Amino acid sequence: MASQLLQAAVLGVLTGGVYALMASGLTLIFGVMRIINVGQGALVILGAYLSFVLFNTWHIDPFLGLLVTMPAMFLIGVVLELVFIRPLKTDRESLSVLVTYALALGIEGVLGFVFTANYRELSVWYDTASVPLFGFRITLVYVFGFALCLAILGALFLVLYRTTFGAAIRATMLNRTAAQLIGIDVEGVSAVAFGIGMATAAAGGAVFGITTAFNPNSHYDLISRLLTVIVLGGLGSLRGAVVAALIMLVTQDVASVIIAPEWSAFVFFVILVAVLLVRPQGLYGVRVRERI
Repeated sequence: MASQLLQAAVLGVLTGGVYALMASGLTLIFGVMRIINVGQGALVILGAYLSFVLFNTWHIDPFLGLLVTMPAMFLIGVVLELVFIRPLKTDRESLSVLVTYALALGIEGVLGFVFTANYRELSVWYDTASVPLFGFRITLVYVFGFALCLAILGALFLVLYRTTFGAAIRATMLNRTAAQLIGIDVEGVSAVAFGIGMATAAAGGAVFGITTAFNPNSHYDLISRLLTVIVLGGLGSLRGAVVAALIMLVTQDVASVIIAPEWSAFVFFVILVAVLLVRPQGLYGVRVRERI
């Protein structure tokens, strides 16, 4: 039992890193723009399909293909922000849910038309290869995926806390109006933040596509998990997204060993409700947010 629990905890940490990567873009977008991007799950699935096309057409490894998919998704994100998000001036949080949900449905429809509803999966050599760890074996794709998450999230934190542009992002997250008053181009910051959120979706989609079979409808379950992560961590908090993702996946994997797999999600939601009863703003969220 002890070995099974340790294995479940390690696997939870590794997969939690992937969810932290996917949720980081969602919480960054909310922090900067005060919009709830319910289309993030569909964009992750779009990233998975882009990696699938590169791999099956040109035999480009999904991790190497991120050199193509992440810039492409960044540009798509900037265009989506300019066309669909920036025109929202009043009641932005509520309208953003409708607009991004419509985007998710549009992406789902296009993917369904091009790829049909059949499930796809990225079959690479390291999705079955494993390495020994603490007396059991861990599949290499989870190790590679966790390393990718550490690299991208580490780079994101360096940009946020070690660059002038990062300071502009954090100022916009704290108070959008005050940031405008001191000369920060909040519209430009918003476009770049949305693009970064799409780029992280591309990275998360590549790993998701290797570890999980997916089709155009897979974004429904995915966005519910990502929203749960950012609510627990605190809306707009990158650190909270990372911590919450680790809590969610470790809790579910450990609960599936101790109790039963079908109870794993329930146990996590019990923890979620307990935390929100004590801290309604989440683990690292702020109690009062600016209204725009």
